[in-house]
Amino acid sequence: MSKHLVLQTDFARADGAVSAMYGVALSVDPALKIFDLTHEIPQYNIWEASYRLYQTVQYWPKGTVFVSVVDPGVGTDRLSVVAQTSDGQYVVTPDNGTLTHLAESIGIVAVREIDENVNRLPNSGESYTFHGRDVYVYTAARLASGVISFEEVGRELSVQDIILLAHHKAEVVNDSISGNIDILDSRFGNLWTNISREMLFENGIHYSDALEITISNNYSLVYQNEIRLGESFAKSRVGDPILFINSLDKLGVAINQGSFANAHHILSGDNWRVNVKRVNN
Repeated sequence: MSKHLVLQTDFARADGAVSAMYGVALSVDPALKIFDLTHEIPQYNIWEASYRLYQTVQYWPKGTVFVSVVDPGVGTDRLSVVAQTSDGQYVVTPDNGTLTHLAESIGIVAVREIDENVNRLPNSGESYTFHGRDVYVYTAARLASGVISFEEVGRELSVQDIILLAHHKAEVVNDSISGNIDILDSRFGNLWTNISREMLFENGIHYSDALEITISNNYSLVYQNEIRLGESFAKSRVGDPILFINSLDKLGVAINQGSFANAHHILSGDNWRVNVKRVNN
């Protein structure tokens, strides 16, 4: 194991919850290196938690252990699991859909249910509301530090049985490419779609082409316009809309130095659909 532990939650930092997780991990092994992915996931937003893992996991060293706690079902019969990716990373999380994007993009090769009889913070057995501290980060720290092996997490589960959120893959439909708005680049208000650069270029779309873009929410039209696909923001004027390829090689929609999401009241998720096609001038 790399002794790298990366934490993601929807807790924010207004209280001591994140700090308590740090403390538990360091009590297992003071030599652990603990990092934050984010603690600003919107409350209960499993979809965004899933995407942020996809955005991040692949860039960390093999053997890194991630903890993702966005858990509106805490205290119910939902399972607590550790998933191993095809790249050799580990994700400790409730089995509630958080693994959706990783399963599709990187691949999940093995999943084990956390055996709380063994992998639970001592003297926490009467607590049912803070599994992030008592179960997830405790198990993750033991795994990252080599106290337990992956096999010692608990019983093996079928990868095919993990819970996945509804997630439409990008596809070519007649002369258009259809996908969804996977996430917002929250700092800048850009829309990140699941339409890849490869899919665009394979279907005859290139930089500087004008594209008709249509955005709908539950099939209700929200936005429609012609926008050019640019290589960089520097090639558009401030205030102009632009299509671009983001850092994950997917199509993005933006306003140069403005927020496209705020300007047009657009959010993200599987119900937010986007359609693009080349305009023949």
